[in-house]
Amino acid sequence: MPHDIENHSHSLLPSEPELKVKAIESALVNQGLIDPAALDEIIDTYQNKIGPKNGASIIAKAWIDQDFKDELMSNTMAVLEKYGFYGRQGEHIRVVENTPEVHNIVVCTLCSCYPWPLLGIPPTWYKSDEYRSRVVREPRKCLSEFGVKLPENTNIRVWDSTAEIRYLVLPMLPDAFKGFSEQELVGIVSRDAMIGTGLIGPAK
Repeated sequence: MPHDIENHSHSLLPSEPELKVKAIESALVNQGLIDPAALDEIIDTYQNKIGPKNGASIIAKAWIDQDFKDELMSNTMAVLEKYGFYGRQGEHIRVVENTPEVHNIVVCTLCSCYPWPLLGIPPTWYKSDEYRSRVVREPRKCLSEFGVKLPENTNIRVWDSTAEIRYLVLPMLPDAFKGFSEQELVGIVSRDAMIGTGLIGPAK
């Protein structure tokens, strides 16, 4: 499963685009044009800090402000543009809401289309061939391998992200967190929950 691929990627050859990127990176490092430590920090910032926090701020506000949520669901791009979350890889975003009856999960079956302005850089497993194929064929099993156990009567809806439309999952807010401030709620929203491969839990 995706996590296994990420943990054991040293045993697999990278894809051709990844090899090209590595070759360019190595050439730039060897010529002293970039600092690998600085590059790692930039990637970490966009993957784990700036990006996901943008999406988390939108989710948290939707949880506590019904009018905002209604506008977000019906006029998504206007709301996101108002908050500055738009641009390349941020066009044509649609929000899909999890409910007790339906759990949404996002994949890009062709490549790695993903809402960068809201979630940052897509994780390695999201781009893997295994995730892209298996989540469509056996979504419940894939979710279980991410640690997401859903009731049998919960329907799982898989959304195929493309260059024309990208998706953001609005997770359910557990009762234990109701009454939290907006800022406190931002801290409990994970990137995976906004893809659909995670649930809301305590802040890490």
